[in-house]
Amino acid sequence: LKLQFLYFIGGAIAMSTYNKVVVTKHGGPDVLEFRTDGDKEALISSCGKDEVIVENKFSGVNFIDTYFRSGLYPNTPPFTVGQEGAGTVIAVGPDVDSELVGKHVAYWGNKSGSYAACVKVGVNQMAQLDADADLKSAAAIMLQGLTSHYLVHDTYKVKKGDWVLVHAAAGGCGLLISQMCKNLGANVIGTCGTPEKVELAKTVGRCDHVINYSEKDFPEEVRKIVPEGVHVVYDGVGKSTFEGSLKSLRPRGMMASFGNASGAVDPVAPLALTKAGSLFLTRPTLANYVSDPAERQARVDDVMKWLKTGDIVSTVSMTFPLSKAREAHEALESRGTTGKVVLEI
Repeated sequence: LKLQFLYFIGGAIAMSTYNKVVVTKHGGPDVLEFRTDGDKEALISSCGKDEVIVENKFSGVNFIDTYFRSGLYPNTPPFTVGQEGAGTVIAVGPDVDSELVGKHVAYWGNKSGSYAACVKVGVNQMAQLDADADLKSAAAIMLQGLTSHYLVHDTYKVKKGDWVLVHAAAGGCGLLISQMCKNLGANVIGTCGTPEKVELAKTVGRCDHVINYSEKDFPEEVRKIVPEGVHVVYDGVGKSTFEGSLKSLRPRGMMASFGNASGAVDPVAPLALTKAGSLFLTRPTLANYVSDPAERQARVDDVMKWLKTGDIVSTVSMTFPLSKAREAHEALESRGTTGKVVLEI
């Protein structure tokens, strides 16, 4: 019955096409091609037994999108870029409850790229939303919300009284990490590069201290605030902050390097960690923290609950139409943005 329903949906819109952004070769933002030739019938026909087709309203823009676009992370062109979004289910596979059709969902780690008006999503990669949910906020928080959750609650389990250093504290992940740490009673030091970002890290991220690292040496400033060093550094910036992050840690502190916004970190000799105080270094990724269905659902439930109650706030700073995906990537990679960048489909 569900399979027949799927075919009915497919037949109803068989002649339709949809817009998408495609990478045909690796490179800079200029390789992003806006196209109008997406085949909706073919996408629906390819829907697996435990998958759904979502008509997108918004797609989140993340640094990982630029890594796939540039070739830093492997993916063979042509492909549609994008890892998260929110919209309405328009078709379901044979093992999926047909009651989902017409429901709002947010998703991450999709099967066909979220920079598109239609996207294929596994049912274990999405969360059903309330009928009156803010789809822009939902699209903006899935990937970074889940990333922030595992970093704060598992990579290093932040406790009341801990000292935490958060780089790019006015960015999408930085703001969420800071809020989650404050909710646990930690002391948060944020870093960012402009006075406007400093203010956002204080007001939205609720950082106790914010260092403008374009004006001051952040490891030196960290040691002024907490002479023994911080317990953990959450560093999504990468190459330009890595050495300073190690210098900011107390003995046996944890360095969580989870992004490459300024470029990939150079290889590290284990003895360097010994000399810096028997430090712990990890390079985590979300996939390894959501592979268990129960763990994944618990993270999704927490993030969506906190968003609804206001314990965390999703801050969207820039919205671009899908056709301006190049400009969205340019803005993100300039590191001149605050909060989250999204595409409106």
